[in-house]
Amino acid sequence: MLLAIDAGNTNVVFALLEDGAIRARWRIATDPRRTGDEYGVWLHQLIALEGFPRDSVSEVIIGTVVPRALHNLQVLSNKYFKVEPLLAGEGKAGWGIDLDVEEPASVGADRVLNVIAAHSLHAGDLIVIDFGTATTFDVVDYRGAYKGGIIAPGINLSLDALVTAAAKLPRIAIESPTGSSVIGRTTEDQMHIGIYWGYVAMMEGLAARIKAEIGRPVKVVATGGLATLFQQHTALFDEVEPDLTIQGLALLYERSQKAT
Repeated sequence: MLLAIDAGNTNVVFALLEDGAIRARWRIATDPRRTGDEYGVWLHQLIALEGFPRDSVSEVIIGTVVPRALHNLQVLSNKYFKVEPLLAGEGKAGWGIDLDVEEPASVGADRVLNVIAAHSLHAGDLIVIDFGTATTFDVVDYRGAYKGGIIAPGINLSLDALVTAAAKLPRIAIESPTGSSVIGRTTEDQMHIGIYWGYVAMMEGLAARIKAEIGRPVKVVATGGLATLFQQHTALFDEVEPDLTIQGLALLYERSQKAT
């Protein structure tokens, strides 16, 4: 089976795939100091708990936006799975799409993986919105070329900044506000409304501007853990694909095998 590793700024996601289907998924907080041995002990236990044998992993592919985390993930692959990992965007696992931007090397691996997966799943021009540490908007045209996008502060990052900077504001959970009013009657209600509806307005407004600039029909694909939370109160998303980044890694692996 294939072990796909998506190392993001907040979490590292490990997914075990068989014939392109996700059989198991785990996540751990991103910490560049975590050693390959620590990953190995933790992951072998989880694989066993899911009922898979220790030698079930035959291939590994890694995509990361945290360069300092890469070495220890490579150690994990080499030492504990006896596999030289493929690196997303490099060698046999090259992107295979046109990065039509001024600085292609600066585009995060997660964003390229998202548009690769989204284009494989949906035809036409696309906007991919990913709710991660940052909220990103990525544009891929009908030919599969990455055309650029937008980076905005993630909703958790925005909330942390608000609570940190304002001494009297409480820590709140990110959730849909109760009721339809946008006039809060308590401090917590006002914070929920500002964070939630503020993000909905931001997403809808930026997506509308992107669509107007493209000038053709555009489908909006959302991914990331909070996509389903916002899906409740906006018609913006045409599709929600929770595992786009992992699917992108699986596609790169499949292409590398065909090339070989």
